[in-house]
Amino acid sequence: MALFCGCGHEALTNTAVLVETYFARNVQDFAIMASFIKYFQYVIYGLASFFFLFGILLLAEGFYATSAVKQTFGEFRSTHCGRCLSLTFIVVTYILAFIWLIVFAFTAIPVYFLFNMEQTCHTVNILAETTPSINQHGWICMDARQYGLLPWNAMPGKACGMTLASICKTSEFYITYDLYIATFAGAGITLLALFLYMVATTYNYAVLRFLGRKGVR
Repeated sequence: MALFCGCGHEALTNTAVLVETYFARNVQDFAIMASFIKYFQYVIYGLASFFFLFGILLLAEGFYATSAVKQTFGEFRSTHCGRCLSLTFIVVTYILAFIWLIVFAFTAIPVYFLFNMEQTCHTVNILAETTPSINQHGWICMDARQYGLLPWNAMPGKACGMTLASICKTSEFYITYDLYIATFAGAGITLLALFLYMVATTYNYAVLRFLGRKGVR
């Protein structure tokens, strides 16, 4: 989660610089995206705080469910309150996993855009080396407007030919690309952790229900 929040915050900041510098000449064309980036950075702050507190609660709930507590406090008997608490954590985790699945898919969009941009730049460089005519690679472009980054009336909104290739050679591009890959990986790791916790807690709750039917509480 820390990987997602930290890298995601920096990736959004670098995205603002990259788009404003190379794809948008007018400040008004970039205003909507700048507001979205600022809003989403505040969302990242909230997610970091929420998952920190949620992790502490899960740690406490897991600690009191271990055999070490049983050895400390004697024979263990589950209560209705304890089972309801476990069920609440299971339901909340299921909801978080569903929401985080959407977040995970959303983080793939900038990775896909920058990957296409890198491949397009590679094509431009190959054509520039093999053909002397600028018309052979001048028509190859990346349009930020097609990905919803800028409104359709934004100018220039796209980069073509050697201009695009020069953008791909900048440090801002590579740093942003690497940060989004790390953000995507962080979202995937968080989703995997939620799924593992869901499996473990669902199994434990099923065992409690089974033992309850046998009269063992």
